[in-house]
Amino acid sequence: MSHEKCLKNVKIPCSCIAPSLVRVPVAHCFGPPGHYKRKFCTVCRKSLESLAFRCEVCELHVHTDCILFACSDCRQCHQDGHQEHVSDTYHHHWREGNLSSSARCEVCKKTCGSSEVLSGMRCEWCGILAHAACYIIVTPECTFGRLRNMILPPNCVQLFSRNFSKLHCFRISENFVSVFTDEDDDVDGSTQGSVKDVQISTDSSKQTVKIFDGNDAVKRNQFRLISVPRIAKNEEVVEAALRAYYINDDQQEYELQTFTQQALLSDDVINRNDAAEDSNLGSVFRESVPEAWIIRAKPKDEEVIRIYAAWLKVGMAYVSLRVNKDSTTQTVIKEVLPLLGKQCFQIRSMFLLSLVQRMVLDNQELILNRLKDIRKTSIRQMNQTRFYIVENSKSIVRVNLFVGGLPPQLSTEEYTNILKDELAIKTNVVSVSHVYQAQGAVVLEISCFSEAERIYMLVKDTTVNDKPLNAVVIPEVRASKIPQNCCPLLVFVNPKSGGLKGRDLLYSFRKLLNPHQVFELTNGGPLPGFHTFSKVPSFRVLVCGGDGTVGWVLGALEEIRHKLVCSEPSVAILPLGTGNDLGRVLRWGAGYSGEDPYTILVSVDEADDVLMDRWTILLDAEEPAEGAENGVAEPEPPKIVQMNNYCGLGIDAELSLDFHHAREEEPGKFNSRFHNKGVYVKVGLQKISHTRNLHKDIKLQVDQHEVELPSIEGLIFINIPSWGSGADLWGSESDNRFEKPRIDDGLLEVVGVTGVVHMGQVQGGFRSGIRIAQGSYFRVTLLKPIPVQVDGEPWIQAPGQIIISAAGPKVLRAAKEKTE
Repeated sequence: MSHEKCLKNVKIPCSCIAPSLVRVPVAHCFGPPGHYKRKFCTVCRKSLESLAFRCEVCELHVHTDCILFACSDCRQCHQDGHQEHVSDTYHHHWREGNLSSSARCEVCKKTCGSSEVLSGMRCEWCGILAHAACYIIVTPECTFGRLRNMILPPNCVQLFSRNFSKLHCFRISENFVSVFTDEDDDVDGSTQGSVKDVQISTDSSKQTVKIFDGNDAVKRNQFRLISVPRIAKNEEVVEAALRAYYINDDQQEYELQTFTQQALLSDDVINRNDAAEDSNLGSVFRESVPEAWIIRAKPKDEEVIRIYAAWLKVGMAYVSLRVNKDSTTQTVIKEVLPLLGKQCFQIRSMFLLSLVQRMVLDNQELILNRLKDIRKTSIRQMNQTRFYIVENSKSIVRVNLFVGGLPPQLSTEEYTNILKDELAIKTNVVSVSHVYQAQGAVVLEISCFSEAERIYMLVKDTTVNDKPLNAVVIPEVRASKIPQNCCPLLVFVNPKSGGLKGRDLLYSFRKLLNPHQVFELTNGGPLPGFHTFSKVPSFRVLVCGGDGTVGWVLGALEEIRHKLVCSEPSVAILPLGTGNDLGRVLRWGAGYSGEDPYTILVSVDEADDVLMDRWTILLDAEEPAEGAENGVAEPEPPKIVQMNNYCGLGIDAELSLDFHHAREEEPGKFNSRFHNKGVYVKVGLQKISHTRNLHKDIKLQVDQHEVELPSIEGLIFINIPSWGSGADLWGSESDNRFEKPRIDDGLLEVVGVTGVVHMGQVQGGFRSGIRIAQGSYFRVTLLKPIPVQVDGEPWIQAPGQIIISAAGPKVLRAAKEKTE
């Protein structure tokens, strides 16, 4: 609806013709249904008051009732296989509405957003805003805006995505059931909105009617409800039915057929409803009112179809052609080619649904018969079906599948044999292209779509040595196409960190950047991301998580850096954990508290590079492993871990261990920093009365010199001037015995604490720790099992040796301004 004075500003195409304006359709990637406040549906334009869907890649929001009518116009983030249809010049990708009330138009500088209606336009790549009447005069070329140096351009990414859903392609967790499944044996959500609309009318002179749009809707029992007068002509009901399915064709080309609810349950319902019925009824409603109707297209002897040139470099978007009952694919190609000036083509049919489906037509296939079959299936599907003409060239299929969870330190042949035994891979189409022995992971190159899909689905239910396997579809980044001034940002997000705020950040970063540069750490860890960027000459990393997550990513980077073209990418941090000591030191703040993700990305781009020491810890237990029969067993093999922040022995590690056990028992309760710190305090109070003599159970050697320990309960090696959520354990007092600590001086500070009370005083800022030593090489001898923690990861270490030595500096990014 529109004011008369506003009609000149209505520029947005109606939902019934919007699909025809998209040259190359791209399916949306809908996440789980949820409640989205102050958002509007892009199909019906009404407020999202009930459950709704949103695309995980662009700003599209739709009701569950409207999802089938969403235009397939998502952002094109990669090249699909061999099709070179992503050019080096990018145009703005406009999406209407859901802008804040303070949004300003790029053209007229006036307010273009609204919290009451769907208004204004936004480019999905560069983010500029404009009125619906103003955006058409904006220069069509898009430069990606402020984040252009961080975005991975779509033409640099290649992904053979057939047979894989968008969720698989963008590595998005599947924690919901798709609305397109065949298991819908009840009326699905597609009727809810219509029911609500119909119930508004209480006029007794009207009646609600079920409308199916074809055999597929009958099979799924998916219908639309329309409200029509009790005495209505066929034409009125047909018009209402077409409107319900967003079809703007001539109503004279359609007719209604009736069937009862019993017919819906009949096995031969499809055949029964193909029979012709008398469509020239004086009134739709007679003495016996039918329970449901199916709308059909009347048969035609000839038709005009559009043949789209798609991504071919020709001067026109499509060619209109008249076909009759004798027209085949081959005859259509012969007629179209002279108009395009091309040759060696094949016709490909494409359905413009939310799930874009493609099929190649045989040369002798009759076009009208194909159209008739599609109309029987669904007139809505027919309304959104296109014919494309593409080059008939055979491409080499190359699907890259990352498989993790395998036993480490095996050869390529051994990994291949395991995959043969567990997954029955076909070696003629599957080969191991990369092996990561230390991590127990391989990358498979598969030249068959069906085999790639089979392996991907089978891996989910496969275990090797009682360890589940995981599979990730990864794209191929073509480094030669990356602009010289572009330094793409590789983003890792731990969705379990920071009170579960990681989920929202995943969505925000996928929307602001190319989704192929955003990786969820719970899906295969950091290795798939580093492998994807292994050929990129220059890139940066953003880690969203706690200190443990940062250590995990830095450790993986250390292990794989010799296989990266950019072996030392700088790393920025978005702190999501409980302590976030490293984030504090690098001036990223005490923790994420809902800042605008766009602002965060700008801060990452403007941050300064700094160096920070990293340390290698070798843990060599001398006692046999626990659980050995009669004590006859080999000692545990040496364990090597990387340290960034600090390493604690004794009471400090014991508190971390108790907290870790509490979180494992009830993970659902640990969803906020406030609660997490409360648990730490509770655990600490329980330890106040305990007495220990740690200095009698360990021996310390610093730079080849024995150091006598004072009476302490905890020994802590600190690399950064922040411990236990921001406390200064070393203290700021000058000391002639030691140098002033720095994060890049190649030295580690050793501090002691006398107990829980002392630790509380340090965190309160009343005291500092007991300074013991400063050095670059340490040997600790454990005389009994003692709790140990490294960067917040605790365990009980058996008696033996612990050696701490420098692992070399790491490039990190520090914020220019303190954000706390």
